[in-house]
Amino acid sequence: MNEIPTYALYGETGGEHRQDWLHWETIQARSRLHDYRIAAHRHEQFFQLLYLTAGRAEMMLDGEARTLLPESVAVVPAGIVHGYQFSADVRGLVVTLMQHDVEGLGLARPGAMVIRGECQDIALALARLTAEADRPRASHDVAMRAHLALLLVALERAHPAASPAPDSGRAGHLVTAFRDLVEQRYRQSRRVADYAGAIGISHTHLNRLCRQVLGRSALAVIEQRVALEARRQLLFSNLPIKQIGAELGYEDPAYFSRFVTRMFGMAPAALREKMRKR
Repeated sequence: MNEIPTYALYGETGGEHRQDWLHWETIQARSRLHDYRIAAHRHEQFFQLLYLTAGRAEMMLDGEARTLLPESVAVVPAGIVHGYQFSADVRGLVVTLMQHDVEGLGLARPGAMVIRGECQDIALALARLTAEADRPRASHDVAMRAHLALLLVALERAHPAASPAPDSGRAGHLVTAFRDLVEQRYRQSRRVADYAGAIGISHTHLNRLCRQVLGRSALAVIEQRVALEARRQLLFSNLPIKQIGAELGYEDPAYFSRFVTRMFGMAPAALREKMRKR
């Protein structure tokens, strides 16, 4: 592929899919349309959960190979590259939510992960969430928020190390706003002052808050996001290294090569070759 495709739901390139709170379907419903192979892709605004109850799947989750067996849950936040190869006897469901609904509850943000076994509470939370979505009644939005909150709690309890503690107070809110801006603008700017000005504080204050809440500098947050995208593009696309660098704001290929070498310990071409061999 020339670039990593960004879909609404897999195979729906237009992003016109309308939903209330969520969309859900069986794994069979979509995977059989694609001969049980879902190529590497990502969703720009969607948070997705895949709950496998029978059969098997080989999953690629942001460059890491994972095997899904019955009673496995795959958690895929927005922006994470993922793909599947399912067995023909696969069973289960896929639930797709809006990432901003997941983040708007003030709970821990689930990261990309696979949970194996001990999924009863997650399955129950999914069943109640989809049942409310299918049969909305009085106070529907309140009920959906409550069921979604219980789902996030079930995910955190099943895999507590995968979810960072939620930020609290003004410091947490400012750092969250910064991280959201980084997600939107990392291709255009790596200047801490640009982000600090956008959220109305000084770059010194932003650095102090990032070290307090995240344990690293604001520049490190920006560079790690750029490095993540560089890694994804090197692994999943066939774009020339020079073009990947240019799209990430490095017009000089030498600067991009030095950045990748500093972040990963090897030049872009060597990193791409190593990841693809693995």
